[in-house]
Amino acid sequence: MASQFPLGEHHYSHRIGWLRATVLGANDGILSTASLMIGVASADASQSAILTAGLAGLAAGAMSMAAGEYVSVSSQADTEQADLEIEKVALRDHPEAELVELAHIYMNRGVAKDTAYDVARQLMAKDALEAHARDELGINEIVTARPVQAAVSSAVSFSAGAILPLLAGVAAPSGLVTPVVAIVSLLALVLLGILSAKAGGAHKLKAVVRIVFWGTAAMLFTGLIGAAFGTIV
Repeated sequence: MASQFPLGEHHYSHRIGWLRATVLGANDGILSTASLMIGVASADASQSAILTAGLAGLAAGAMSMAAGEYVSVSSQADTEQADLEIEKVALRDHPEAELVELAHIYMNRGVAKDTAYDVARQLMAKDALEAHARDELGINEIVTARPVQAAVSSAVSFSAGAILPLLAGVAAPSGLVTPVVAIVSLLALVLLGILSAKAGGAHKLKAVVRIVFWGTAAMLFTGLIGAAFGTIV
């Protein structure tokens, strides 16, 4: 008889760590570089000045993203480690109280009292710290902080995103840098929205609409600022 439970289910939560950093990096790379170039172009700067600004934005942005991700995720990792140290001491000094605490967690989820205590004992016998880390603290392999992975993903994805408006600026005829960079960047944002939605199992249209909306708003805003600055000076 065929099993009533589906086999080989495909989930996406294991991708949360690198997917968030990668999408954020690529989006920021496309958007910040394109917006910077459009802002400078709107101030009637030369094409070489526009490209120099874009290249500087790529270099600074990639390093900033890597440093920011590493520092923020390291802080999360430090907090997780501090919680684990507290839990180690509690398990050493008050094992029975920790057993009761774990059992009550399962009971609050709807498990019968005797079953909850039985499960808690078995899990603590196997690996007490892992059981409490997962069910009490919410720390597991999927969501645990990985600073180096986040930093590398952000830097690489930012650079990959930023290179697109830069190449568009290089290929654009003189005087058409702004529309060419804007169109290429919006198309890149559409592609990013589709790929990120596919990787995360999300709705593609929603992902594309929100990423294009904010991308357009950012480029328009910096363009207006550049134009205003250009008329003043």
